[in-house]
Amino acid sequence: MTERVEGHGGELALAALRAHGVREMFTLSGGHVFPLYDAAHKTDFPIYDVRHEQSAVFAAEAVAKLQRRPGLAVLTAGPGVTNGVSGLTSAFFNASPVLVLGGRAPQFRWGSGSLQEMDHLPLVAPVTKHAETVFSADDIPRAVTAALTAALTPHRGPVFLDFPLESVFSVGDAELPQVSPVAPIEADPDEVARAAGLIAAASRPVIIAGSDVYAGDAIDALRAAAEALQVPVFTNGMGRGALPPEHPLAFAKARRVGLKNADVVVVIGTPLDFRLGFGDFGDAQVVHIVDAPSQRAGHVRPAASPAGDLRLILTALAEHPGDRADHADWVAQLRVAEDAAKARDAEEMAADSDPIRPARVYGELRKVLAADAITIGDGGDFVSYAGRYLEPAQPGTWLDPGPYGCLGTGMGYAMGARVSHPDRQICVLMGDGAAGFSLMDVESLVRQQLPVVIVVGNNGIWGLEKHPMRAMYGYDVAADLQPGLRYDKVAEALGGAGETVEKAADLGPALTRAFDAGVPYLVNVLTDPADAYPRSSNLA
Repeated sequence: MTERVEGHGGELALAALRAHGVREMFTLSGGHVFPLYDAAHKTDFPIYDVRHEQSAVFAAEAVAKLQRRPGLAVLTAGPGVTNGVSGLTSAFFNASPVLVLGGRAPQFRWGSGSLQEMDHLPLVAPVTKHAETVFSADDIPRAVTAALTAALTPHRGPVFLDFPLESVFSVGDAELPQVSPVAPIEADPDEVARAAGLIAAASRPVIIAGSDVYAGDAIDALRAAAEALQVPVFTNGMGRGALPPEHPLAFAKARRVGLKNADVVVVIGTPLDFRLGFGDFGDAQVVHIVDAPSQRAGHVRPAASPAGDLRLILTALAEHPGDRADHADWVAQLRVAEDAAKARDAEEMAADSDPIRPARVYGELRKVLAADAITIGDGGDFVSYAGRYLEPAQPGTWLDPGPYGCLGTGMGYAMGARVSHPDRQICVLMGDGAAGFSLMDVESLVRQQLPVVIVVGNNGIWGLEKHPMRAMYGYDVAADLQPGLRYDKVAEALGGAGETVEKAADLGPALTRAFDAGVPYLVNVLTDPADAYPRSSNLA
């Protein structure tokens, strides 16, 4: 039986949002969206506000990623929306079901030059699954329901609605649409069988599992498939932690050896993009398993590419009835390489050199991070080390900018993570370059009593640009930052706390103080600018 709702546009929107499990709003105050605040305030619906709209969208995206449900950002008209476009674009690349509700100048005066009058839709349409202007208060519940259904339908992604002033401030009366679960996409059974046969018959198969495995709630199915077929598993994005580090099929350090020698590479829930060499694995056959047909690679011809609900596909792989090759020797070969790489990493993470090497920072972090801690990467060079040296023990505990590579996610992700998990450690790993994008939102965290730990790797340069540019041209420009800058003093000035660390031996005690502080605490680590992450350019 449908429910009728009435009230102003903000009340109608909130009724539909609640029905979809949305439980909080991230925003930066603006008059065009006052009715949404009014509806939230009168019903004790939590509002978290920020100092830059991008942080509101990033916070909503963190909620969407971590909780596998819609996250909500509310932005005022004009610059409020345009300031959030980078967040929307990141959510688009990361397949995060984020809803952005925007204010809009009044329609009855359109073209007369109202404050912040602009048509947002042409800007946001390319980076959203659904974008619509809702011209009537009565139509708001329908529009919110349609947008959130689109956001949650694989391949998931962000959606956008804006409300002209007369729409959201007016009183309306409408039926609240029923919320129906999104039907799973059924993959072609022949394509699934072809993939299963290739994996089972391979001599040296590997699996690479990405963020959509977590987003699609397919972690258990992945483990079952890997164990049934005895295939070693590597991960990226939010796939990290899908198998705990101690699992006999979990690998992280031997990826180069694995991909160089594999005869079948199974990529699940992540695109064949620059992070995976654009899907070029030499002579190996590629099986690309995706959650929707739209995600099949267009630049590579896989040997098989099942598209559909990842839980169903992976369960079918686990239940493959055909013959299976023995992969024990292959797994053992990779384990030798993995153990050797771990030994090298352990030596680097214990380096006692000054200036501090980035590896040592992560060696000390590993000692204090709990198994369920959420680590957030916001940076280039410094965060590249995090991907190498940190091994999440559980799924759903790793957030990074994803393939769009947008800096500035840190404080918004931290806010969304703290709201999602009030009792866990939240640790932001931030380059000093990235600190320039969002550090002002430490004030938002302080004011709303959302403690997090921020570790800034401070080498005084744009590391991923300075060293390659110098190698290419013999010089570099626009790649230097102020050396030794006291980012901890910025955090203190904004109401938090912090300290600068210059000696490797002081790292451990500083991190312990940070996690015990109970307030946003910034550990400003002066790292060696000559120690750049060793990887080739990913520009092409």
